[in-house]
Amino acid sequence: MATGRAAQVVTRQVRPILSVSHNEARSRALALYKAWYRQIPHIVNEIDIPKSTKQCREKLREEFAKHKDVKDVRVIDMLIIKGQMELKETVQKWKQVGHVMNYWKETVNKKPTDFLSKFLEGKD
Repeated sequence: MATGRAAQVVTRQVRPILSVSHNEARSRALALYKAWYRQIPHIVNEIDIPKSTKQCREKLREEFAKHKDVKDVRVIDMLIIKGQMELKETVQKWKQVGHVMNYWKETVNKKPTDFLSKFLEGKD
């Protein structure tokens, strides 16, 4: 009896957020990419960021490439929803220059831990 009940719990289906299949999620992701791609020239002109359209499109590609290995349809749908919200906020100028420029934020270097590294950095 216990094994039959455990099997029922494992085989339970979860409700999809937006997409029913992986192909549908993929088409939504492509549509979002195209929407961002089309809006980038307007964003560069309207928000007046110190980046070119080409640099912004490269960053767009990089941001989408970060999530290329995601396989769960529900996670893909959540990422699409977040991307749509970001696009709307950016196009309607709810974001300021600093918010948009955070996409190009430099990575933080790790603090030195050993004596020689600290000495060369001028710390302690």
